[in-house]
Amino acid sequence: MRLDKVSVLCLVAALLNPAASAPAPSSGGLRGSENLLGYDSNNKVPQPPTVIPSDEFELAPGQSQDADLGVPIDLTNVKNPQPIRGGKTGPTDPGPRTYVYDRLNSDMYAPPGTDAGDFTNAKWPFALSHNRHGLAGAGWARQQNTDQLPVATAMAGVNMRLSSNAYRELHWHKAGEWSLMLNGSVRIQAVNENGETFIDDLTLGDVWFFPAGIPHSIQAFDDGCEFLLVFDQSDFSEDETFLVSELFERNPQSVVAKNFKTSVQDFKNLPDGQLWIFPGTPAPKNISAQNVTGPAGAISQAGSYSYHFSEQQPYEVDGGSIKILDPATFPIAKGFSVALITIKPGAMREMHWHTSSDEWSYFLAGSARLTVYQAPASSRTFDFSAGDVGYVPFPNAHYIENTGSNDVVLLEVLQADAFSDISVGQWLGLTSGQIVKDHLNVPEGFISKLSKVKQYIVQGSTNLTDVQ
Repeated sequence: MRLDKVSVLCLVAALLNPAASAPAPSSGGLRGSENLLGYDSNNKVPQPPTVIPSDEFELAPGQSQDADLGVPIDLTNVKNPQPIRGGKTGPTDPGPRTYVYDRLNSDMYAPPGTDAGDFTNAKWPFALSHNRHGLAGAGWARQQNTDQLPVATAMAGVNMRLSSNAYRELHWHKAGEWSLMLNGSVRIQAVNENGETFIDDLTLGDVWFFPAGIPHSIQAFDDGCEFLLVFDQSDFSEDETFLVSELFERNPQSVVAKNFKTSVQDFKNLPDGQLWIFPGTPAPKNISAQNVTGPAGAISQAGSYSYHFSEQQPYEVDGGSIKILDPATFPIAKGFSVALITIKPGAMREMHWHTSSDEWSYFLAGSARLTVYQAPASSRTFDFSAGDVGYVPFPNAHYIENTGSNDVVLLEVLQADAFSDISVGQWLGLTSGQIVKDHLNVPEGFISKLSKVKQYIVQGSTNLTDVQ
């Protein structure tokens, strides 16, 4: 840009005396005056109202009940929800706000009066995880590790989707990989350190496990699939797996050719960069067409990397059902013990704690809440819905209550050789009634109702605000 003589003179004048040359601003400057520092009798300090009038918001059923009752409150459909517990008025919230968060997390926004002290965050929605996409629309994956949920120091999770016939490429991990099929069906293949091979087809509700270091691949069938992965390494990252494409790309081609007793010309069309998730050729319907075995043969049934969990019948109890899978029936998955639990409306997973492991949970359906008690005097209540991860450190006590009108389905994962817990109800039921009364000052009627067997799930009224 060229400036004429007049423009140059104006520019010099402006630089020497900007206040004199600058036009009157139409708005405030980038910075204010030092006269704004501290007290000044000329300052005007308005006092606008901050309390929201009662006719501008609604309370959900149960919200005005005693805060220590802590009944579930549903803020989904109330007008302008407010953080009130135990009364018809309280400290209203004029904002700024993101209403959807308040509605989804009512027990954080308006906590029960029994919440106390400090407890770290125990919830992470996969919906807030970055979603990495594969090649050419072949799928995606999103993860939760200690970057998202610092309290989860024993396990991490990945939610992965493969499109029609797509691969999760041949790879291996530092961590053990436990998986639950969420949708669709897949073919998995692996080879162990003895040269024994494995292949199986799995569908919704089935499980696989690959120990650390075992190379494997996953391919979706025509309708695609989605699955949940749980790793026994808290800082596991899906972006740091060992990939066959990178293995070939990161070694000298002369060395690779020597290793395979071939010519470097065989590798002139290697992929440029990692495949990770990529489109594939449809797998043959007949699994035997891909069943490759060598001199070592196939992996024995006892060492199988898969378990057809979908075909296991659940243990039915009052208020829901439970299916347990641990090394007793799935030996290869050492250290992984899980329960797939269904909780009916009005019911709850009974108060309990685990004796040897943290609990990593994934919610597949419904809406629920969980209170974590941590010694000596802290508790915090969290709300969960489908797609959320929960985490309870060992040996903190907790429950899971169905707060909606549909079944809650969740997966509880332990790093343990057997799935086990301590039931608070059974503990007290197997303790002398006199001891219980001396500790809790409860009536004889309470003692007589205590169960001597573990209930897992306890049925209650579907009217959650109707507290006796």
